[in-house]
Amino acid sequence: MHPATQPPRAIRELPDELISQIAAGEVVERPASVVRELVDNALDAGATQITLRLLAGGVRLISVEDNGVGIPANELPVALKRHATSKITNLNELESVGTMGFRGEALAAIQSVSELSVLSRTAAQDSAMLLDGRSGELQPAARAQGTTVEVKELFYSTPARRKFLKTDNTELAHCVEAVRRHALTRPEVGFAIWHEGKLVEQWRAQTMDAASGEDLNKQYQAALDRRLTDLLGDDFLQNSVAVHYQSGNVTVVGRAGIPDAARSRADHQFAYVNGRYVRDKVITHAARSAYEDVLHGHRQPIYALYVEIEPTRVDVNVHPTKIEVRFRDGREVHQAVRHAVENALAVPRANMLMANALQNHELPMTGTSELGALTSPTWPNANWQQAPMPLAGTRVVDMGALWQSTPRTALPAEEQGAQSFATNAFSAANTPTASLQDATPETWPLGKAIAQLHGVYILAENAQGLVLVDMHAAHERIVYEQLKTQIDAQRISSQPLLIPATFPATAQEVATTEACADALQELGLEISTLSSKTLAVRAVPSTLAQGDAVALARSVLAELSQHDASTVVQRARNELLATMACHGAVRANRKLTIDEMNGLLRQMEVTERSDQCNHGRPTWRQLSMRELDALFLRGR
Repeated sequence: MHPATQPPRAIRELPDELISQIAAGEVVERPASVVRELVDNALDAGATQITLRLLAGGVRLISVEDNGVGIPANELPVALKRHATSKITNLNELESVGTMGFRGEALAAIQSVSELSVLSRTAAQDSAMLLDGRSGELQPAARAQGTTVEVKELFYSTPARRKFLKTDNTELAHCVEAVRRHALTRPEVGFAIWHEGKLVEQWRAQTMDAASGEDLNKQYQAALDRRLTDLLGDDFLQNSVAVHYQSGNVTVVGRAGIPDAARSRADHQFAYVNGRYVRDKVITHAARSAYEDVLHGHRQPIYALYVEIEPTRVDVNVHPTKIEVRFRDGREVHQAVRHAVENALAVPRANMLMANALQNHELPMTGTSELGALTSPTWPNANWQQAPMPLAGTRVVDMGALWQSTPRTALPAEEQGAQSFATNAFSAANTPTASLQDATPETWPLGKAIAQLHGVYILAENAQGLVLVDMHAAHERIVYEQLKTQIDAQRISSQPLLIPATFPATAQEVATTEACADALQELGLEISTLSSKTLAVRAVPSTLAQGDAVALARSVLAELSQHDASTVVQRARNELLATMACHGAVRANRKLTIDEMNGLLRQMEVTERSDQCNHGRPTWRQLSMRELDALFLRGR
């Protein structure tokens, strides 16, 4: 009989057991879900060491041991009841949750689909107490302070759900990943994972000492870097830059991978909000938009970002798994994350490598003080942490020739403008200071030019070895950044359209237009409502006057409804400027003098994002002396 033809049933309350199993379906999807919830509780208990033991990928046994504060004997039976928790007591605490768990559903949900037992001891108890989840029996047992939760035969009472589980190795991999996500944000906690009696993974706790006198923030950053290395490998740390940014109520720290380290899959993207791993569209979109100007093709960036925000400004009670959040002001978070990653990626990597090498005393210094202490050398961008250096004083004798174009046929106006700009952009750099012959390889991050290869590549020597530079790609980025700086210095001006561009709009687009009129005006857009289903674009940014006004308007409205719409205007504007820079940059097969090549290298060192061209391709590569020696089998 078709369900629609069945006679209606009376409305009645569901039995408690069925209610628990329905709730378990939201919280417990697979063994990894159980691991996540139990590790959350262990961290909330103040554990500094957590051990996970598994059998059959977690289907037959999941045991989580911790050395936290423990659960008092009289509270053990209550802990297994639905919506029983010590984390919150009222609505105000729910709206400012500072713990990993708070819903009070996990243990009750897990118990309804497994055989669960809890062994716990507090510092005040003479012995531990063991609670059997099925019988409710409570008896003394031996254990040090802390808690052990054992989950056996997961989904034994619901065999249909057990059939949906994958192989033991697949379920084990998901369990390991669940613990790894916790370990990435808690370097002060040690983790160990055992499967079938064999140690699978172990990450030791990183020590931090408040009594040492060293800044705890620096200690935490160092401990976090060591933990990232342990979990993601040395390559992650070597191919990423530190992120530290604060704006209003939002602080963003962590590491962002350099564009060269991008992957084909988004499997090395970790985002945390107040210590909680989340999958959030706002953060993901913000991070991706920060890479738009430097990423090649459809590659996926790598990063580990930690967002700290006032608990009252984020709602973590969106989904039972607590992996989704909702921000009170999504644009605030979006802008903070985007600017944090953009600023970190903007620093020329050659300067950072040189600074790190000098800090670790891997390179010779340029001088010594009267006491013989080593002093740091100087180069044009020595103060890169604070702000880009001015263009003056780059030790260039005559940069004008570098941007002079060979005679060509008539060009479009925008390309002629780009060439004109490229010719005059660096006039401030023409003031000679000292002869380039006085420079040493240790002085300049990108070294000293020694030759040009086939009119395409510049060969330079620095302290690490040999540097190869794609001169067109490098100059393209320099001109591009100068064009962006010039445009950014001016307020976005709008140009009225002779004939307004009308288009059919959705209810969401109309509502966004009315609610965000001020934001649209700041972006140089004027959009008005003609009817409940029609919008008209009356003005667009001057630099984009020749573009598709309707497509631009729709893109901005879509971004405004969810994120920060300025990225759309910037992206469209940057595409135009990138084309202009590409046509205005020095061409291949152009012979350069040594001074011109050195001038280009110096400009790269003071230009943001100079490690990639406008299309995301690398502009330079380093060959160390070790790599060069290996080519000729030296030292073998």
